[in-house]
Amino acid sequence: MPRMMMVAMLTVCVIFGQGQQRSTQKTLTAQTQSSPPPAQQSEARTKISINSDLVVLPVTVKDRYGNLVPDLQREEFRIFDDSVEQTIDVFTAEAFPLSLVVLIDDDLKSEDAAQMAPTLRAITAGISSSDEALICRFDLSFYPGDGFTGDLNKLWADLKDAQEHSGPSTAGPVPFVTPPSTHPLGVGEPPQRAPTNLGSRPTKALDDAIHTAAELLHDRGASRRKIILLISDGLNGPEFNRHRYPSTLEALLHDNISVYSLAVGHSRKRKFSRLVDYANDSGGDIYYAVQSAAMEKLYSRITEEARHEYTLAYVPRGNNRNANYHKVEVRTLREGVTIKTRQGYYTGPLIDLPKR
Repeated sequence: MPRMMMVAMLTVCVIFGQGQQRSTQKTLTAQTQSSPPPAQQSEARTKISINSDLVVLPVTVKDRYGNLVPDLQREEFRIFDDSVEQTIDVFTAEAFPLSLVVLIDDDLKSEDAAQMAPTLRAITAGISSSDEALICRFDLSFYPGDGFTGDLNKLWADLKDAQEHSGPSTAGPVPFVTPPSTHPLGVGEPPQRAPTNLGSRPTKALDDAIHTAAELLHDRGASRRKIILLISDGLNGPEFNRHRYPSTLEALLHDNISVYSLAVGHSRKRKFSRLVDYANDSGGDIYYAVQSAAMEKLYSRITEEARHEYTLAYVPRGNNRNANYHKVEVRTLREGVTIKTRQGYYTGPLIDLPKR
């Protein structure tokens, strides 16, 4: 009798186990069918990562109202490298993860700093779980953060620290004066008795700051979108910079880094020309804001634009192999739209030309 009961119990356990196994298999099958294979999601990024010969172009397309155009197809794009049309080897509208350096101007005018500083922690709203960011500040010097991180709590703390440092400046302007003339006086030329005060000069090294930010992004993965979010009034003291604009731009193009500029301040006279140049030449964009509320809204807009660009990649064929710099042009058959991408790229090792 006990033996019969044991046999019956073993039989029940086997049947129950087989049913549970079939149930588990069905669940796994359903989960597999409902989720796309990871390989399909990252195929474009995989190709970019393993093929170092590819020239990768992040491309933003906007309509006449400034809205992103998301429905273009591969056959609607044409790429020219040194005026020679290329074959598009990789095309995707897939959202790429960001490697982001947030570069904050530490030497704004008091009224501009008062509007900008409280907005900084809103930057975290535009950062997703797959992104990584590094918070940096600059004036005459560069103040790097503690390394790239995707931890929002860490980023929140870093931005809070940047906010405390980015308050209205208590330092007075550095006077910009001309030294007494040492050349022989011409006929009728009066001697210069005292230096002439020409106002104040910017006490910041913008070109150096962007160059250093580019160096920090150098080793981030090729399959990540590398961008600098520059928050500044655009003022730059050329005499304080070791790097000139051409060598800084070369560093950006060499590592496919785009600058997205948020122009802070009231002045339209300067037209923020330095910020415009970096944004346009690197394939980024520029936005303008005066009030805190506008700045907070723009952070997410900028990161989403950078994340959802088209990605076009090709292996150069028939271009000028002897050139160090190659001019690139992207066109589309779609009318009434504007294309933003980098203007070219460099081949060979990066040559740093310090200011003389």
